Amino acid sequence: MDLVHPLDGLDARPWASSSHAYGSAADLPELLRALTGDDADEAEEALSELHGSVLHQGTVYAASVEAVPFLARIAAAGHRTADVLALLGGMAESEDEHGVATGAVRAAVADQLPLLLPLLASPEQEVRRTAAWTVSHTRATGTALHALRARWDEETGPAARAEVLAGIARLDPQGGAALAATVLEPSHPAEVRMAAVFAGLDADAPWTEAMHTTMLSLLPADDLRSDLDLERGEPLASVVEILLGRDRHTERKMAFALVDAALHDGRAEVRAEGLWAADRACMVSRGAPRRLVWNLRAAAVDEESVVAVSSLLGRLGGVAAPAADVLAPLAGRNPDRVDDRADRALAALVLVAPAQAVPLLAAGMGRRPRALDAAAGFRSPKDSALPFDGDLLSAVRDRLSRLDDLNGNEPWQLTHLLAGWGAEAAPALPELCAALPRFPGQAARAIASVAAGCAPADRARAVDSLRREAERGVLPAAQALYTLLGEVGPLLHCLEEELRRGTGQVREAARTAGALGPRGAVLAPALREALSDPGDDTTLALDKDSELAGALWRVTGKADEAVAVLESVFARAEQNAWSRWSVARAARTTALLGPAARPLATRLRAALDDPAQAPAAVEALTAVAEPGARERTALAAAALRSAEVDADPSGACDALEALGADAMTGDHLRRLAVLAEGDARIVRSGSEDHVIHQDNVFRERARALLTSFGGASTP
Repeated sequence: MDLVHPLDGLDARPWASSSHAYGSAADLPELLRALTGDDADEAEEALSELHGSVLHQGTVYAASVEAVPFLARIAAAGHRTADVLALLGGMAESEDEHGVATGAVRAAVADQLPLLLPLLASPEQEVRRTAAWTVSHTRATGTALHALRARWDEETGPAARAEVLAGIARLDPQGGAALAATVLEPSHPAEVRMAAVFAGLDADAPWTEAMHTTMLSLLPADDLRSDLDLERGEPLASVVEILLGRDRHTERKMAFALVDAALHDGRAEVRAEGLWAADRACMVSRGAPRRLVWNLRAAAVDEESVVAVSSLLGRLGGVAAPAADVLAPLAGRNPDRVDDRADRALAALVLVAPAQAVPLLAAGMGRRPRALDAAAGFRSPKDSALPFDGDLLSAVRDRLSRLDDLNGNEPWQLTHLLAGWGAEAAPALPELCAALPRFPGQAARAIASVAAGCAPADRARAVDSLRREAERGVLPAAQALYTLLGEVGPLLHCLEEELRRGTGQVREAARTAGALGPRGAVLAPALREALSDPGDDTTLALDKDSELAGALWRVTGKADEAVAVLESVFARAEQNAWSRWSVARAARTTALLGPAARPLATRLRAALDDPAQAPAAVEALTAVAEPGARERTALAAAALRSAEVDADPSGACDALEALGADAMTGDHLRRLAVLAEGDARIVRSGSEDHVIHQDNVFRERARALLTSFGGASTP
C-alpha cells in the first residue's frame, strides 16, 4: 500500500449513502482531505468534526466503518498520527453502535492492525503511547497482545510503558496483573506504577499491602492519570470506587484507609484528591458517609478546604452534623454583602444543621442565592421544609416586598419557603398577594398553602386576590382557588383556555383536568382538540398525548377513546429511538384504565425487555391483564432487574408492591434483600445533589417491602 497517497480510492466510495451522527456522510471526504493538508487550523477543525460525526459522544455509525481504512492510512502516513490514533481507538472502544452491526467498527479497526502495530515503535513517545491504547481496544488478543508484550520488553518511555502495560492488562487481565506485580517498587516510573495498580484491580487481584503502599506513595496522583482513559480522571477516587465496588469487607476497609490517609495529609493537593475520593465513596457506598464524616471535618483546615468540602457535606445532610462547626464561621461571614464563599458554606449548613443556619440566612437575605436555593428545597428532599423562624420570615417579607429587585430564581425560592411554613407564614400574605400578578405560578401555590389554615379575615383577602387573577384567566390562581374553596368554575374556564392555546403547559393542564374526574367532563372536547397530529412522534407529543389520554378517561369514564390514543402513542414511539421514557409514561397511564386497557397488553409485554420501561409495564400488566402465577413471578424478576441496574428503582418498588408477596420466590427475596441492605448504592445516576437522598428513600422502601413479603432483613 502506498502511504504517500493515503486517500487513494476516497472518491470511489458511496459516502452519501452512508450516515453518521448528523445524517449523510457526504462531508467525510472533505474532512479526511483536510487531515492530510498543510493547513494546521483546517486539520484541527476537521479532526474535531470527525469526533463529532463518526464518534459522537462515544457512539459509532455505519460511516465510522467506512472511514476507518482512510484514518488508519492517514495515521500511518504521519498526518497528526497520535490524534488520529486516538480517534480510531475511541471508535474501537465504543459499544454504543447506531445503525451498524454489532462489533463492525471494532472489527474494521482490527483489520488495520498491519498499519497500526508498527506505530508502537515510532520515534515519538506520544505516538507509541496512543498506539498501545488503540490496538488494545481492537480486542485482537492474538496479534495485538503479542505485539504489546514485545513492546513491553523494549519500551523505556514512562508514559508509553504505562499505556503498554494497561493495554496488556486490557487484553489479558491475569497476565497483566502478574506483570504489574513486578513494577510496584519505587524504582519504576510513577506512571508505570499507577498503571500497575489499575492492572491489578482490573484483574480482580487481591488488594495487597504492596498495592496499598504504592497507591499512597503516588499521591498526589492527579498528574499520573491517562488522558485516554476518561473513566479514570481522578486516580485515587477511581481506586476507591473499584475497591468499594467489590463489596468485600477487607477491600472496603482498605478503601476507607486510603481516603483517611489522603484527608489527613499535610499537602493541600493530596487532601483535595482525598476529598474527591471521599465524594466518590459517598456516592457509591451507603456506609461511607458515617464512616468518613469525621475525617472530612478534620480535612477542613482552612478557608479553601472548608469551601471545597462544603458541597459534599451538604449532600450528606444531617449525617454531616458533626462537621457543622467547621461550616458555621465561614457561613456567617459578611452577611451585609455578597460573599460567594460564605454563600457556599451557608448553603451546606442549611442542609447539615438547618436550625443553626436560619439566623445566618435571615441576616444575609438577598445576598446568599446558593443558600436560599438550599433552603427553598432545590438541593434538599421534596418533603423537607426549613424550620420556621420569625426573623427569617421578616427577611423574606422584606425581600418579597421589593419585586423589582428580585433576581433569578428568587420569586420561586421565597414563595416556596413560605409555602413550606403554611399558616405560620400568614403575616406574609399581603406580600404574596402583591406578587401574584407578577409571579402567578409561584405566588398562587404559596397563597393556597398559607391561607388554608390562617384566620378567616386573612383567608378572605387571599381568596379575593386569587379570584381577581382567576377571572383574568390566570390558571395558577384558579388552581389555588379550587384548592382553597373547591370552586371549579374558574378552573374549568382557565383549563379550557390553556388546552385550546396548545402551549407547553398542556400536559400540566391535562393532569389537572384529569384530577377533576367527572366534574371536568366539559373539558373533553378541548382535551381531544389538544391531541397531537397522528404522525408526530416527538417525545413531547408522545408524553402530552399520554397525559391527555389519562385525562379523557378520568373525565368521561369511557375507555375506548383513551385506549386508542395510547395505542397511537405506543405505535409512534417505535419510530423514535429516544422514546423509552415516553413508553414508560404511557404504560403508567395505561395502568389507570385497569381491565378496560387489556387490548394494550401486548404493547406492555413488549416493554418488559427494557429495564427503564419494565416497572411501569409490570404495574400496568398487573392492573389490566390479571397475569397468572408464573407470569407474575417473571414480572417480579423484571422489576428487580430494573432496580439492580439503576434504571427505575422507585418504579421497581411500585411494581413489586402491586404484584404482592405471592409473586416473590426465594431468589427474588434474596435479591430484594441485597437491594435493601447491601452497602452499594442502587441509585447512582441523576442530579448529584439528590442521588444520596434518593438512594436512602429507595432503601427504606425496599426494606419495607422485604418486611411485608416476609423476607430476611439481611442479604
